[in-house]
Amino acid sequence: MSRRILPALLVVALALAACGESEESTPTGTNPTDCPTSKLIDSVDVSGDFGEKPTLEFDQPLEETTTSCRVLVAGTGPKVSEGSSITFDYVFFNGRDGSEITSSYGAEPAEIVFDASLMEGIRVALDGLAEGSRVLVAITPEDAFGEQGDPESGVTGEDTILLIIDLTDVSEPSTPLERAEGTAVEPAAGLPTVVLADNGAPTITVPDTDPPVELVAQVLIDGSGPEVEAGQTITVHYTGVLWDGGETFDSSWDSGSPTSFSIGTGAVIAGWDKGLVGQTVGSQVLLVIPGPDAYPDGRPGIPAGATLVFVVDILDARE
Repeated sequence: MSRRILPALLVVALALAACGESEESTPTGTNPTDCPTSKLIDSVDVSGDFGEKPTLEFDQPLEETTTSCRVLVAGTGPKVSEGSSITFDYVFFNGRDGSEITSSYGAEPAEIVFDASLMEGIRVALDGLAEGSRVLVAITPEDAFGEQGDPESGVTGEDTILLIIDLTDVSEPSTPLERAEGTAVEPAAGLPTVVLADNGAPTITVPDTDPPVELVAQVLIDGSGPEVEAGQTITVHYTGVLWDGGETFDSSWDSGSPTSFSIGTGAVIAGWDKGLVGQTVGSQVLLVIPGPDAYPDGRPGIPAGATLVFVVDILDARE
């Protein structure tokens, strides 16, 4: 479910010198983030204005031992924090030979949510960065693709990645609901029944009948928020039980916190993609999912082809 990097890579051809020594971090210039600077990244020559595709000059190969950053333009807008929706242009370069990997300039900027799914080197650079800033980042292999590299983009497991980001928009993090909120809906007869605890956690009772053969998506609470769209990341609380016997096999309520994942993209079982896209934020949905739309081959605690029952509270949906 997680995204290790952005929908497209982020790195720009940088101009770096002094490739021999990776010196201790030095407080050169202004760096309002916690990302350290270094003499190596300070040696990169960057040309171009904010909002325009930059060019870089540096001695090759550039090999950084600690992910480092240099803020070239210090913005004055809102700062990036966990859950912020952010928009930025970018260009990625390979520090080994200076080749451009990918760029958004002249195309569409990246629009993402700042969360734990991002590449570590990008998270370090963006965390605390203010809207209107331009930042240069040298990302170590460990904070980029790891030992496997990324063969499709020509990146090996030993390549430092260079990135320039122009941060054009930062929106405040959305605050997910704590539980479903809306209008109660009378469910169809013959479905599992649901009783809610004071905190909203559901207890599901499955009838002693054969399960439906088709997917059921029964709204129990009709929320007034926006509709969930395929490709969004949704935040939910849920409990799942087996139709046969009613045993609970998974519940975010038991873990104490909701979970987030991409919907309508195949990141979760088909029954969730089919049953939750088009529902509204704030809704509580009862899903009865036949085996073909659940786990046809089974998994620990779930027999192959078992019909599953979920109660899902949709707390948030974002791009």
